Amino acid sequence: MFEKEAFAKFIEPYYAKKDIMHNMWHINLVERQMKKIIELGKYSVNYEYLYLALGFHGFIYREEQKIREWLRLQGYQKEAIDTIVRISWESQRPQMPKTLEGKILHDAHVLEGGKAYTVVKTLITGSVRGQSLEETLDYMKVNVLGTNRCYLPETIRLCDEMNEFTAEFYEQLMEGIE
Repeated sequence: MFEKEAFAKFIEPYYAKKDIMHNMWHINLVERQMKKIIELGKYSVNYEYLYLALGFHGFIYREEQKIREWLRLQGYQKEAIDTIVRISWESQRPQMPKTLEGKILHDAHVLEGGKAYTVVKTLITGSVRGQSLEETLDYMKVNVLGTNRCYLPETIRLCDEMNEFTAEFYEQLMEGIE
């Protein structure tokens, strides 16, 4: 079944051309947060499925069929494949995930680099996209401020702190440049 080298060989090309905030380092950051959340909540999860879903989350929306086929070739049965794909999709949706693994992956993705990371990620991603600072701050105002949500008891407070930090940073920056 799960072979880490085969998995890495399959997913790495999908992250190789992504920007610096969405490459394999991003996968490592989210995995660290997943482990912290599991430890905090003392959760019993199917870590293999969770880890596979993490690897797929950055391209599930474009390559679900290829993912399903790869899993099938690795010996996973339909029920397992459906579960792994569901967890990966759940991490991407604004609605509350139904599975515990989906909640963990979702919340780990939201919190990936800690309280200040949302600001850094937004600014760097805007720059990589060729946006001006003004365009990036407009994007932050509309799409980032107050939009992050976590669903597990252990992560809600951390998410609230991150949202507060992001809002304060934004306000201070706007005061300084207006």
